[in-house]
Amino acid sequence: MQQEFALQSYNYILPQKNIAQHPADSRENSRLLTLNRFNGNRTHTRFHTLIDLLNPGDLLVVNDTKVFPARLYGKKESGGKVEVFLLSYPVEKAKTSTHKQAEVTTLIKSSKRPKPGSILFLGPDLKAKVLELLESGKVIIKLIYPCDKDLSIILEEYGHVPLPPYINRSEGTTKEDKERYQTVYAQNLGAVAAPTAGLHFSEKLLCDIRDKGVHTTRITLHVGHGTFAPVRCEDIREHNIHQEFISVSVESADKINRTKQAGGKIWAVGTTTVRTIEFMADDEGQVQAGDKWCNLYIMPGYTFKVVDNLITNFHLPESSLLFLVSALCGRETLMETYQEAINRDYLFYSYGDAMVIYG
Repeated sequence: MQQEFALQSYNYILPQKNIAQHPADSRENSRLLTLNRFNGNRTHTRFHTLIDLLNPGDLLVVNDTKVFPARLYGKKESGGKVEVFLLSYPVEKAKTSTHKQAEVTTLIKSSKRPKPGSILFLGPDLKAKVLELLESGKVIIKLIYPCDKDLSIILEEYGHVPLPPYINRSEGTTKEDKERYQTVYAQNLGAVAAPTAGLHFSEKLLCDIRDKGVHTTRITLHVGHGTFAPVRCEDIREHNIHQEFISVSVESADKINRTKQAGGKIWAVGTTTVRTIEFMADDEGQVQAGDKWCNLYIMPGYTFKVVDNLITNFHLPESSLLFLVSALCGRETLMETYQEAINRDYLFYSYGDAMVIYG
């Protein structure tokens, strides 16, 4: 098997101290490792200097998905504690004169797995009925809440920021997380995890970028729990990639296509943006508008049709996101770059530092 397709070729040892537990003091002040994918040159700077790599006529494409409070705490009918993690934004199914009902697939933590038909109490006016137990520990539930309240308000009132498990702090989630685990341009509610590359952009930096003559546009990919799913195949080509909902407007598709035709560079902010743009591109590299479920699996050997440059965070070992980044710059180069980042004490993962791959 070629090294590019061997799962173990994407493993690396990360000291615990290199896992960011808090965001940087300001969004644009996180560290930035730059990698020229053609000559391998690397530099070490701060994120706000990204603007120096952008040229007038280039296009910065961001993912405007918005994280919803997907983690709920409550009690079972027996009084035992329960934690419910919503794997997607609930879909309203029914409405009566007094209550609304919405269904969603979840992961539930409790001393004993609740049985179908049992009730979970998640807030003074929010409860859930267990409908069905699925494989891999997933559970379908029906949320029940007053008909005079919107679900978004209910979740905001009782839900918690769904920080990833590697952010393990004694104080749990904080008020700071509500702001900082969300991009400044977040708009479309539906993600259970932030598109973390975008967390480094401040309103001021985006304004400065536009003032330089660099264009910006938005796509939407609602980051799902599948993005954290471990790859268990020794040959990464055998992995079944997860699906996520995406949306590209006519305006955004036109901006991307016009930029390419004019010779400008397409800068994707995050792997979610890469997947969306590439999935919506036809064989000629023309991006189409529309709403779809994306199951694009990018790994070494993939030929990029649209994306030129990538702004991203540092990803988990042996993850599909690592395969995607390797497809752009080469596995060996990427793993050498990661080791250099570790040696220089960069912070990794959601609240960590960033890297840019350009050329």
